[in-house]
Order: sequence, then C-alpha cells, then structure tokens
Amino acid sequence: TTRAEFDLPEYSVRRRYQDFDWLRNKLEESQPTHLIPPLPEKFVVKGVVDRFSEEFVETRRKALDKFLKRITDHPVLSFNEHFNVFLTAKDLNTYKKQGMALLSKVGESVKYVTGGYKLRSRPLEFAAIGEYLDTFSLKLGTIDRIAQRIIKEQLEYLVELREYGPVYSTWGGLEVELSEPLEGVSACIGNCCSALEELNEDMTEDFLPVLREYILYSESMKNVLKKRDQVQAEYEAKLEAAALKKEDRQKVPTDVEKCQDQVECFNADLKADMERWQNNKRQDFRQLLMGMADKNIQYYEK
Repeated sequence: TTRAEFDLPEYSVRRRYQDFDWLRNKLEESQPTHLIPPLPEKFVVKGVVDRFSEEFVETRRKALDKFLKRITDHPVLSFNEHFNVFLTAKDLNTYKKQGMALLSKVGESVKYVTGGYKLRSRPLEFAAIGEYLDTFSLKLGTIDRIAQRIIKEQLEYLVELREYGPVYSTWGGLEVELSEPLEGVSACIGNCCSALEELNEDMTEDFLPVLREYILYSESMKNVLKKRDQVQAEYEAKLEAAALKKEDRQKVPTDVEKCQDQVECFNADLKADMERWQNNKRQDFRQLLMGMADKNIQYYEK
C-alpha cells in the first residue's frame, strides 16, 4: 500500500477463518449504513467436497481473498480502522479483547432502534430494491440446488464409467482378433472420465462458490435495507411525538434532526453500494456464464 495511515508499504500476517469473521462483525458494527461483503459459509455441499481436502481449502482461500478485495475496492470500508488492524497486526487477539467498545456504539444505536417503531411505507425506490433482492435470491437458490444435483449425478456417473472402461480391456485380452477395437473403446471411456472429472471440478470450484456468494450477498443487502427501515421508522415516530408537543412547534428537537440525518445517510450509502454491487454482479456473472459455456464446449470437444 501507499496509503499514509499504514506504517509500512507491505505486510505479511497469518489469519484464520474466525479472524475474518471478527473483521466482518466489526465492519457491520462500525459501518451500519454500508453493505458488507459476505464471508464464504462454514458449510460443505454434502458428498461434493470434503472439508479437509486441498480442493476445499483452496476454494475457501479464493473466497476469502475475494472478500478482502471487495473491502479494499470500497471507498469507505477500505479506510476502516478495524480493517487496518486486520491487515497489519501481528497478534490480532489483543485487539479482539480490547476492541469491544471502540467503534460499536454507532452500530449498536442503529442495531437496536426497532423498539416498537413500525415503518408506514418504504419509499418506492427501496421497495423496488427489496422486491428485486427477493426475486434474485429465489432464482439463484433454484440454480444452486439444480447445479448441486447435476454435480452429484455426474459424480455417480463417473463412478460407473470408471468401472465400465476396464471391462473392455479385460475382454480385449481374451479375444485377440477384437483386442484393437475393444482397447479403443476402453481408452475412449478413459478420456470421457478425465473430461467429466475436469468439468465437475470447474463447477464445484468456480461455479458454485459464485452462486453461494451472491445468495449471501443479497441477504446482506436485505439486512442493510431492514436497518434503513428501522431508522426511518424511528424518525417518523419522533417526528410525530414532536408534532404533538405544541410548545416545541417552533423548533425541531435535535434528536429528530439527528434521526433525519441518519435516514439521509442510510439512503445515500445504500444507493451507492447497490450501484457498485450491481456493476460487480454484471461483471462476475458475465465472466462466470461465459466461462461455464466455454468449459462445456471444451468438454464435448474432448
């Protein structure tokens, strides 16, 4: 980095999954008006990837790397002091212990404002965002389920193919006149096995993680939208209470003004983050789907 807030241009630190989890929670607390990128889930697709396998570890490493890049690209989150600590501290545990009261107050005030306030109606543009996110996560969820089923079926098919090929070789050994074509069939089935294995790896390591990331991303966006609604509901309630106090009619109380500022801040941040997210999504899915099409063409060519 060349940023002034860092003492050195380069750092090397060791981090575990739980450290990334700590960072994400801290970002959520201290930047409640912003969309925080999701972490890869601590789950494994049953029967598809083993949690301790090299493939799984590598898939998660890529996902965590992407999580950090998303924060680094963000004009506000990249300046967060917790992010700075995460990237530079040799021992993160000391910060974990002392950091509880640092920046959480802003987040806490937004987190628990619900206390009985109910939003009358969400502004049209935010209602449209909410509807879009619901539909989007529903569609992705369906694609994710079907993709997992396809992978499972292909793996079962692969097991059968591996048993099927050698039978022709054994047969070729028994009938000398037929040995050449039988060996040819056996070799062909072997090629099919390799090609299918490769296609399956691509789907497991490249296709599924992006689907999962964007399903989680839409949930994160829904949470920010809920927080925005809570702040607006609080603002409406305080405005009503102020209107009922006739003596205060001349002057709007400061807590009402504070609430109004929070709503405006939420609206501006959420719109900017949504636009950034849509741009990233278009690029990611274009790359993902074109890559998937290419991989399928290569598979059938092989």
